[in-house]
Amino acid sequence: MKRELIAGFSVLVFLTSCEHKKEEVAQKKAVCITDSLAKIISIDTVKTTNMQDELTLSGEVSFDENRVVKVYPFSSGQVTDVRVSLGDKVSKGQVLAVMRSADVAGSYTDLSATNADLSIAKRQLAQTEYLYKNGISSERDYTEAKENYNKAQAANTKIQEQLSINGHGNTSASGQYVIKASESGYIVEKAVTPGSFIRQDNAASMFTISDMKDVWIWANVFESDISKVKQGYAAKVSTLAYPGKVFPGKVNEVSSVLDPDNKVMKVKITLPNPNMLLKPEMFTSVVITNSEQTQSVTVPASSIIFNDSKNFVVVYKSKCELEVREVNVIKTVDNVSYLSSGLKAGEMLVSKNQLLLYDALTEE
Repeated sequence: MKRELIAGFSVLVFLTSCEHKKEEVAQKKAVCITDSLAKIISIDTVKTTNMQDELTLSGEVSFDENRVVKVYPFSSGQVTDVRVSLGDKVSKGQVLAVMRSADVAGSYTDLSATNADLSIAKRQLAQTEYLYKNGISSERDYTEAKENYNKAQAANTKIQEQLSINGHGNTSASGQYVIKASESGYIVEKAVTPGSFIRQDNAASMFTISDMKDVWIWANVFESDISKVKQGYAAKVSTLAYPGKVFPGKVNEVSSVLDPDNKVMKVKITLPNPNMLLKPEMFTSVVITNSEQTQSVTVPASSIIFNDSKNFVVVYKSKCELEVREVNVIKTVDNVSYLSSGLKAGEMLVSKNQLLLYDALTEE
């Protein structure tokens, strides 16, 4: 009799437990999106797009070499004064440096000599012309005097042109040579100091002036990543100087050879620089983004829930028909997650505040 009672009680407990479990399952299935919850969530549609890949490179800022003016000395001499520093803003015609040149002083000496020769030749020509017209001098004498005058005039003109070309009118008979800016901009390179001696065979420029309206970013690509970078790929440039600020651009040029020193390939990115934020020699981080031909299911990265070493999403079918589904993420690029399984294009999912629904659907 006791055994029968115990068996009956066990059956009753089992049935009661089953009823509780059925009620719990029913409660879990009854999770719905209320009107107040609908205001704080977002629903997105699953899409199929080309996969994108990102490559992070290191680089540095350089001035646009197509928009610079290099200032060269036209005569040898010694620099006596430098009036600008690296990074200074200069205006067209502003004095950059002053030098003393023996070549300039010698040219002025030659100019004085040719002026004297020209004056003598001019007087001789006038006298010979007077005598020739009065029948005292021969035509040969007159022609010879005219040729001498022309030669003296040509020699004088040559020296004047040399002074004009070599000094642009910024020279004096004492040998002083004033170097001025030929364009407005910023001093991005400076290769002289007071006391520097400039030789005629020196091919280096004294100053480089750039307007800095555009800058170049030179990024380094290692040999293993060369196939991942092509001309036209999108680029995002960031610097230590401006945390959180991204400068968008495109790859304009890809080098055909590796740098012999560090064995990397150089890629160039041209960026506008309207506020002069980017300065030459700044270090940069460059993220190159390219679109692959392979297609994949994509969802907003914000919709992914990571829990217990797995990735989940909340699938939306209707306000009261929601489902937690596991997905496999291939990679995440630019706030987009690419999936290998778990969802199909056209399905909908909750992409904002989905954790509230996830907790409600998965609570035990």
